[in-house]
Amino acid sequence: MPNQLYRLTTDAHGLSAGTYRIVVDDTIAESIYCVLIKPDTPPVKVRGGRPKLEVLKRTKRFPKPPLVGSLHKVGRQDLLDLIESYELISLSLDLPGLYYTKIDQPSAANAFDRRCRIMESFLDNEKLKESVLIHGGLAGLVQEAVQKHKVSRSHVYRLWSVLCICGLTQTSLRARWDKCGARGKRRDLSATNTRKKAGRKTFSQRLSKLIFGCWGEPVQPGMSTVWRASITYADKRIAVPKPPMPERYKRIIASNFTTAMRIDENDNIVPAELKKGQYPNYQQVKRVLTEDVEEIERIREKTSKGHFERSLRGFVGCSWEGAEGPGLIYAIDSTIGDVYLRSSIDPTWIIGRPIVYVIVDVFSTAVVGFYVCLTGPSWDTAQVSIFNTVASSELMSDLWGYDMRQSLFPAPTLPARLLCDRGEYLSKRAKATGMDLRTTLSYTAPFRPDLKGVVEVMHRIMKNVQYHFIPGAMDARRKEYDLRRSNPAAATMSVRQYMQFLHECFYVYNLTADRSKRLDAHMIAQGVYPSPAGIWHWGHAMGIGFSRAQSQAELITQLLPEANARVTRHGVMFRTNRYSAPIVETERWTTRARSVRNSWEIPAQYYPGSVSRIWTPYERGNGLIDLTLSDHSRADPSLTHDEVADAYAFQKLKAADIAHQRVEEAVLGYYRMERIREQALEETRAARQRAKGLTPTIREARALENEFSGQLMVGEVRGSVKTRSESTSNHDAMMSDLYAAMDVEAANA
Repeated sequence: MPNQLYRLTTDAHGLSAGTYRIVVDDTIAESIYCVLIKPDTPPVKVRGGRPKLEVLKRTKRFPKPPLVGSLHKVGRQDLLDLIESYELISLSLDLPGLYYTKIDQPSAANAFDRRCRIMESFLDNEKLKESVLIHGGLAGLVQEAVQKHKVSRSHVYRLWSVLCICGLTQTSLRARWDKCGARGKRRDLSATNTRKKAGRKTFSQRLSKLIFGCWGEPVQPGMSTVWRASITYADKRIAVPKPPMPERYKRIIASNFTTAMRIDENDNIVPAELKKGQYPNYQQVKRVLTEDVEEIERIREKTSKGHFERSLRGFVGCSWEGAEGPGLIYAIDSTIGDVYLRSSIDPTWIIGRPIVYVIVDVFSTAVVGFYVCLTGPSWDTAQVSIFNTVASSELMSDLWGYDMRQSLFPAPTLPARLLCDRGEYLSKRAKATGMDLRTTLSYTAPFRPDLKGVVEVMHRIMKNVQYHFIPGAMDARRKEYDLRRSNPAAATMSVRQYMQFLHECFYVYNLTADRSKRLDAHMIAQGVYPSPAGIWHWGHAMGIGFSRAQSQAELITQLLPEANARVTRHGVMFRTNRYSAPIVETERWTTRARSVRNSWEIPAQYYPGSVSRIWTPYERGNGLIDLTLSDHSRADPSLTHDEVADAYAFQKLKAADIAHQRVEEAVLGYYRMERIREQALEETRAARQRAKGLTPTIREARALENEFSGQLMVGEVRGSVKTRSESTSNHDAMMSDLYAAMDVEAANA
């Protein structure tokens, strides 16, 4: 085929080994005309003498390739035999991508059109075949192009060489102006190059031309290869992230261009002063550091590798890649809530900002669990957040005193893999818990929160929603922490109320967040609702979801924190609170504690978000014993363990003041009683001294005292039962009159 490219591996039939392009295929004469593009062994030109220095100076940086295009005739059958013997191999040539781009510059477009018009006859296969077969060569086509377009013969042969090398198509005639040393190309000076500085003349030179009629020499020389190497070497020694360009310029000049030293008046060796023209200026250094560096590399130089990978790199995939179905991979992360909370014990207490854990299913982007606490972050609180994910809605509603409705069906269970960062999750206890629950813990690289960006987005959504609805919240959209507007006095919510608020926030998100871009054609045809809950339900319905059954007792013992409770005569005591259960009465724990064993400790699991219940293993039976808070306890079921601890700490802080006040009141009372006793002693002594005659007996004195006291009583009803009944009837009559007056007033109104 014409324009086909072949490579001949050995010399055969008058052809030397090399790369050939087929020009004409004559099926009648059984002959083929081809041109040699590139020989395997280039010819050696032997020239006598040594080239002069002027010839070396005139040597171009980008020499033009040698011209090709001489026709070679070979038999068609000989060529087929070479193909069958694998000595002639067909090739394909891919031109640079620049050949297939649109020509934007008008000058380049005009040059391309002119080339196409000049070589129009050479691109016509019939005319080319006629010229070669009838006239025996290309001289006729060359002469026609020269006369028609007024160009030189060398120019036509040069274009024919381009067609032979790149292909017999119009695309091959595009001018490669990117190799001609045009704008943007280096023009460095060297020791052997005596040309002047390239570029526009300086202002002083232009002014000299106007005044004196000559350009003069510039003060600042052009960029040289030595300067470029020194600048590049000095910049490589500056650590990434690079400082601003003025600072980089100062360091480069100080390190590689202040090599001269001198001795000052104190005999100290100091750098010598710089002289104009002996070092590159700021524009020259900036050009060296930026002209051949891609924009992406310039951005990478200004920041650290971690920050670039987190915030500046391009998107390389989707967050749900690697998760084959819902429930397979959960992502967990904690953050400090941008809101201030108040205590449930005393709403005047501001207890600060909470720690919020969020767990998200990677496949469906649904929030499967969360937790609000005041301590942490730690693995203890992380375990509770996992417990919130798998606990039943009834249990969570009872613990938080709110209807924790389920938005995902089927309900979430423990995942096959938990994706987390290298914080509190990278610990031996976390590893042990994962092994006990048969859940694999996967960790992201250090300082790479973007690898679990789906849960980071949940933090942003949560903070944006609470800023608009919760008093005392901070504007999380501000980048600088010091600029966030915060007013702790405006806080109104407690931990329990904030937990309920987040439940509604995530409940609405699971059911309403737009996930239309996640649906493919098959999911749309099946009517999948475009929300996290819809994708979660569809995944489980199609059988690609992951779920497993786990008993509540195992979840409680593995995920909730453990402490010791004490069985006493008053009941089961845990952190000053009393708990009870029917089995405590049937097993007569309090009786044994009172009469037999005094008291003993039992292991207990508790939920930090509520003091309403605890669990302890049932040694004589199955499962766990559910102990609920007694009515005689000192705490309310709506309090958290942290809030109870706050109240206890507050009581301890005031203990010294209370003890001081108790002692003070006791001492003052003691003084008052002493004065009363001394006064009584003095009055008795004086009365005995005044007394004369006989003294009445105790019975006579008591009778006289009662009679005297009855005469002094004022306002006291003392008499018979009839007198008291009369008083009661008078009160009833008065109340009847009041009710009657109220009825009359209501009727008149």
